Amino acid sequence: MRSLIRRAAVPAGLALAAAVALAGAAPALAAAGAGAAWAAAPAGTSGTARAVPGLAALNQGGSAAINSVSCTSPGNCSAGGYYQDNSGHGQAFVVSEVHGAWGTAEQVPGLAALNRGGSAGIGPVSCASAGNCSAAGGYRDSSGRFQVFVVSQVHGTWGTAEQVPGTAALNQGGNASTNSVSCAPAGTCGAGGGYTDGSGNGQAFVVSQVHGTWGTAEQVPGTAALNRGGNASTNSVSCAPAGTCVAGGYYTDGSGHLQAFVAGQR
Repeated sequence: MRSLIRRAAVPAGLALAAAVALAGAAPALAAAGAGAAWAAAPAGTSGTARAVPGLAALNQGGSAAINSVSCTSPGNCSAGGYYQDNSGHGQAFVVSEVHGAWGTAEQVPGLAALNRGGSAGIGPVSCASAGNCSAAGGYRDSSGRFQVFVVSQVHGTWGTAEQVPGTAALNQGGNASTNSVSCAPAGTCGAGGGYTDGSGNGQAFVVSQVHGTWGTAEQVPGTAALNRGGNASTNSVSCAPAGTCVAGGYYTDGSGHLQAFVAGQR
């Protein structure tokens, strides 16, 4: 994967079109899925809702949810979300399905050392192949600042969470989030989100993983000139099998209007 991002470009009317599309998405999806036979899933293992295995033991505070699921083939998926422990602290978990059977949910390895402020969760999850996934999320550090992390699964085993490299230097305002991650092929991913700089302005970032190692996050090139209103973020990232990615998001122009940007690797 190439590590450079091309200068952001803004197709006219994209922001409005996106808003209209999102506004009508829920009814359309409901109608499209009305006839889908969930109970007809292979071996009947995924058709009926069930409690996430192992989460009851973690979720002693009684507040949990899955935020993202990614599957590479029928019966081979990974998911992530959050739960509240017995001290009332928010924690992040991951869980995987292998050959149609869901395993036991686990706290994201290594996140306890980062999440000293007791507020963490998984946001997006993306799998490139069965048992090879990446997830991103957020946590609150010991100073009460919101930071971002990534964690990768290799051959079915989740590794140790790490703060997104480079975001400590970018996120001087202490309010960061990861909104999207995309992987293709395994170990080659892109992710993006937002952070608050030292002047209190919201900025957009992207970061790349190459051969299983996450590089250094950077402000999306070109958005500094566009984001005169100081409110920007990367909302979506998609990576092609060749290992190149495209990111999209928003910024605020000098008139205070929200606009949309796209940026692609070269």
